[in-house]
Amino acid sequence: MDLEAIRQNIDALDKNLVILMEKRMDLVSQVAAYKKATGKAIYDQIREEAVLNKVSSLVENKDFEPFIRSTFADMMKESRAYQAQKLK
Repeated sequence: MDLEAIRQNIDALDKNLVILMEKRMDLVSQVAAYKKATGKAIYDQIREEAVLNKVSSLVENKDFEPFIRSTFADMMKESRAYQAQKLK
């Protein structure tokens, strides 16, 4: 496979990732609304560790595990930032 074909496959996957990330952020909006209504804290260390551990367990190619785990940690960091914005 040549580089252009590989990049086209990446572009197609990126499109799907954006769709999934928007769905995830819709759910994060619901979490923010719940936390605002109940006065619950934005950061839940136990939940985030559980998510990261679950993600790690799902990775089949363990060479990718630290990178995928880091990506999810970044997504949760950005989700917290979005929640903080919504709770203002």
